[in-house]
Amino acid sequence: MSVASHAPDHIRAITPYQPGKPISELAREMGIAEASIVKLASNENPLGMSARARDAVRIALADLARYPDGGAFSLKAALCARFGVKAEQLVIGNGSNDILEIASLAFLGAGRSAVYAQHAFAVYPLATQARGARGIEVPAKHFGHDLDAMAAAIAPDTRIVFIANPNNPTGTFIPGSEIEAFLAKVPQDVLVVLDEAYTEYLSAEQRYDAIAWVERFPNLLVSRTFSKAYGLAGLRVGYAIAHPEVADLMNRVRQPFNVSSVALAAAEAALADDEFLAQSAGLNRRGMVQLTEAFGALGLEWIPSAGNFVTFKVGDAAGVNRALLQQGVIVRPIAGYGMPHWLRVSIGLPEENERFIAALRRALG
Repeated sequence: MSVASHAPDHIRAITPYQPGKPISELAREMGIAEASIVKLASNENPLGMSARARDAVRIALADLARYPDGGAFSLKAALCARFGVKAEQLVIGNGSNDILEIASLAFLGAGRSAVYAQHAFAVYPLATQARGARGIEVPAKHFGHDLDAMAAAIAPDTRIVFIANPNNPTGTFIPGSEIEAFLAKVPQDVLVVLDEAYTEYLSAEQRYDAIAWVERFPNLLVSRTFSKAYGLAGLRVGYAIAHPEVADLMNRVRQPFNVSSVALAAAEAALADDEFLAQSAGLNRRGMVQLTEAFGALGLEWIPSAGNFVTFKVGDAAGVNRALLQQGVIVRPIAGYGMPHWLRVSIGLPEENERFIAALRRALG
């Protein structure tokens, strides 16, 4: 018997998360120069990080021999000032992915269950399974969350409900009024994890204030990230805003020093750069029009998206994806989400979008 054979069955059964293909990997596989490759697979900000964040990184580099502030005091103070919350309501994570894992570690386990939607973020079932808990997947409604069905699916052993808004990988959006009504129906001993990784891309008419709901619904956790609109994907910083009792439990199981000093400094600087955030959102809106108009011209079906990506249907998604890779364009296959005929493309710079459109046209023949 090997050491691995004694691992719990629920761990052995996990299929690892498959990230988007790195540029360096495609360059090796295809013999293509890295500089010629366009990556539109991982919903990254094509503008990169803001100048303020870069300056903060340069300053932080001088002190890398010391541990980071495990309590993230300065970043928490900035978040408190921005959102009108208290420091004891905050959990800082190594990306919002870490927030999801910490929540599952604190509230899930054997004999417990979590509810999530079909076609929702892959980490929800993975985090659930890793804790030995039971996953309850609710069929999607128009590729998004069916909140009525999710409320009905809550079982006596359910401890977490995961909701992504906007949803990844489909981009679907739930109006704030519908989420608020859902929260009113959920038992108070069930934690609702509202994953708002793409909230900064919402239009003015779509916006709602989930953070203000935390006082009324102490079983609500709002999860956000600096990886998307703020352009800090490589530094990994996310945060949760929750009731102090929820945050306290999560901070008990959070790894010490889980976010680097460089990442903390960059996040604090990025949070203050409203001009860069507006620039990123504006670029995204224009790119969304650029891509969806091209899909219409090509006669392709796509799912209206509130994020910084679009999911579109091509039939032979695996074949089209291979043809795109051969042209040095990386998008995201989503067969693992139960959508084998669809691909997801991130919105890039205008010239990157044009490169993708031209490559797609050739891939479709």
